Amino acid sequence: MPNPVARRAVLLIQTAFIGDVILATALLEHLHQTEPDTPVDFLVRKGNEGLIQNHPHVRQVLIWDKKQDKYRGLWQLLQRIRQADYRRVVTLQRFASTGFLTAFSGAPERVGFDKNPFSFRFTRAIPHVIGPGVHEVSRNLHLLDPAYDGPLTPPRLYPSAADEAAAAQYAAVGPYLCIAPTSVWFTKQFPREQWLKLLRALPPKYTIYLLGGPPDVAECETLLQASGRPGVVNLAGKLSLLASAALMRGAVLNYVNDSAPMHLCSSQGAPTCAVYCSTVPFFGFGPLSPFSRVVELPEELACRPCGLHGYRKCPLNHFHCAHGIETSQLLSALAEAEMV
Repeated sequence: MPNPVARRAVLLIQTAFIGDVILATALLEHLHQTEPDTPVDFLVRKGNEGLIQNHPHVRQVLIWDKKQDKYRGLWQLLQRIRQADYRRVVTLQRFASTGFLTAFSGAPERVGFDKNPFSFRFTRAIPHVIGPGVHEVSRNLHLLDPAYDGPLTPPRLYPSAADEAAAAQYAAVGPYLCIAPTSVWFTKQFPREQWLKLLRALPPKYTIYLLGGPPDVAECETLLQASGRPGVVNLAGKLSLLASAALMRGAVLNYVNDSAPMHLCSSQGAPTCAVYCSTVPFFGFGPLSPFSRVVELPEELACRPCGLHGYRKCPLNHFHCAHGIETSQLLSALAEAEMV
């Protein structure tokens, strides 16, 4: 006999990148506001579970290891999902794997985007709209409520006491800035020489923290050494994502790419200067903090944007969308942040 408590539960599925999981937390906030008694579980890819493992609005985190026995793991997940007897399963992705889990979940309500290959088995398939002023959070919220036209619910992460303590020792130095200089995609990443121009031009009163994960340690160290600027601290690989988010919250300004650290800022309402190279805010993944500035090439390029996610190299080998950005544009954002 089905468990009546379980039958009320919702499963949200987002197994893409860190930034996608962060943006998906807006749905947790919305569900908590509109259905506070509904249990919510969350399925993520292995490696991203730390973002929401202690989230107050998540009952249970399910993990899919995409690198070890990917499809066997997918089948095992499906069995687990079917046994959990969810009332609603909502996939935030347009890919077949998560559509498969949703379509065959056994849930009375199976929801996803109409571009998903398994949307024909969904009970509700929502158009995935990329257009002026349409943010990814808005697209996701329409999966829960197709008629929703209220204010955009911001994503939110909840750093633990340990995360806050880890950040506090660095936040105590006085006014500081954070720079998250790297991205998974080359054409989303502001180039090293451009970051160095900024580091050398920033006012000396600021301590500058370079943030990133373990893969970013070397690049941040190169920036630190090459800048020749005192007061630059390489914290890449030293703070968890949630501790980094807590540190960013207290910064005068955070310089980020169109990448996961931008969404960390959004989750904390942290002041943001987002540098856009090959991508554009039009795609709907822009910053959501109360103080947010987007810096991009002033003139239009026929080749920009060259893709939704970026490339390993500039397809035309000039990367002018990044190299054409002036340091003065970044400093102007700081001048505005200082007045807030």
